[in-house]
Amino acid sequence: MAKQRIDHDRLFKELLSTFFEDFLLLFFPDVYEHIDVHHLSFLSEELFTDVTAGEKHRVDLLVETKVKGEDGLVIVHVEHQSYKQRTFPERMFLYFSRLFQKHRRRLLPIAIFSYDERHDEPSSLMIQFPFLTVLDFRFLTVELRKLPWREYIRRDNPVAAALLSKMGYNESEKVEVKKEFLRMLVRLELDEAKQRLLFGFFETYLRLSEAEEIQLRNEVSQMETKEAKQVMELIISYEQRGIEKGIQQGVKQGIEQGLKQGIKQGMKQGMKQGIEQGRQKGIEEGKIDIAKKMLAKGYDVDTIHELTGLPAEKIEQLKK
Repeated sequence: MAKQRIDHDRLFKELLSTFFEDFLLLFFPDVYEHIDVHHLSFLSEELFTDVTAGEKHRVDLLVETKVKGEDGLVIVHVEHQSYKQRTFPERMFLYFSRLFQKHRRRLLPIAIFSYDERHDEPSSLMIQFPFLTVLDFRFLTVELRKLPWREYIRRDNPVAAALLSKMGYNESEKVEVKKEFLRMLVRLELDEAKQRLLFGFFETYLRLSEAEEIQLRNEVSQMETKEAKQVMELIISYEQRGIEKGIQQGVKQGIEQGLKQGIKQGMKQGMKQGIEQGRQKGIEEGKIDIAKKMLAKGYDVDTIHELTGLPAEKIEQLKK
């Protein structure tokens, strides 16, 4: 099966539009200090066509706001870049010029680089002669892979928590990075929708193997009692959602199989029975598959029984 393509721009746009103030405060405190965060509105997407290259580019995020103590509006343009592009500064300038042409307002351009390699990204575009500088265009940048992740774990900032997954850790630090992410999530005390957004973003870019998940659980169990309990509850709650999703998928597949079976039998009653049999089979197979994965991660029989509803005897059989 083909690997599902990640829509990096959509993920970053969802994160930054939900936590825009936190983003500015985290990376650009001087900007945050001058921007009127009580006057923020997100503008509709802009689509630009590059006729010479035959490409279409969509501006990632446009925010209309004010500078404190000043009349008139300004626009903050945030562009996310997930791959290396030699002409990126030119593209930023083209966006700037076209946005200025349309809105005729001051624009603050910001670029976020999220690819895995480390580069020294330019933050300007200059056009000059020995006798004249025609253009000196500059923009703010964040290069995530260059950021030392440990410096951000004490920032109770949701953007910092999510972006730990893209910062400068190495493979041997993955378990510790996720543990610190979960601790941040507990401290932030966000509502379920925002918590799910952060968890989904993090898991997209940093996924642990089964052995690493077991290591994570062991390390969490050694934490201070109250915090360990909160973090473990968070882990279990998201694994529970994974279980429910797996069961739903099993039910869907079972219904489809039952429908095909009923059609083959050519009778309405056969279709009804086939769908119900397929549904029950799908639920059972979904629970068994989840139970096997939980056993591999070191869950005890009682916990698996509680979360999946499978009989303890059946779970014991799966251990053999």
